[in-house]
Amino acid sequence: MLRLPNPWLLNGATTHPVRQWFLVHRTTADGWVQVLLPERPNGKVGWIAPRAAQLLVDPYRIEVSLHHHRIVVSRDGATVYRGQVATGAPATPTPTGLFYLRVLLHATDPESVYGPYAYGLSAHSEALTTFNGGDAEIGIHGNDDPSVLGSSVTHGCIRMDNGEIAQLAGQLPLGTPVRIRE
Repeated sequence: MLRLPNPWLLNGATTHPVRQWFLVHRTTADGWVQVLLPERPNGKVGWIAPRAAQLLVDPYRIEVSLHHHRIVVSRDGATVYRGQVATGAPATPTPTGLFYLRVLLHATDPESVYGPYAYGLSAHSEALTTFNGGDAEIGIHGNDDPSVLGSSVTHGCIRMDNGEIAQLAGQLPLGTPVRIRE
C-alpha cells in the first residue's frame, strides 16, 4: 500500500509543507474515491477510503495544446484566459494526458526562468528522471524570455507570460484539472 504524506514536503524541505490535493477520477456507490496520483508513471491512480477526504467542486479547467502552443483557462465553461506558451523541446517533450495543479510556488526572484509563479503539476517528465534537484515534475510557470512563447524549447514545462501567470495565481485553486493534448 502506498501512503502519501499530507502535508507533502516540497523536495523534502520541512520549511515548505504543502497540503495534498488530488483530482477525483471516479467515485463508487459505497463512497470510495479514485484519484489521480502525483506519482510515476503519469496517469497512476489510487483509492481514498470513504469519508477520508473532503470533496470540492472546481469550476476551473485548463487545456494546453502542444501543437498550437496555446493554453486556455475556463471557468464554468467560459474562457477567462487564452495565450501562447512554450512547451517541451523534442528531446524533452511535455507529457500529454490529464493532470492537475498540485502546488503553487511564489518565486523569490520573479525574473528567474520560472517567472513570478510556478504551478507544479501532478505530471512528470517521461524523458528525464531528475531535473534541477527534483523529480522532473512538470509545471506551468512564467519565464524570463517572452520570445520563446509559441515554441518548443523547454525541458517539458509549460512557460507562459509572467503577467498572466501572476493573475492566474490569484484565481486558480490547487486541484484544478489540466488536460494536455498533442
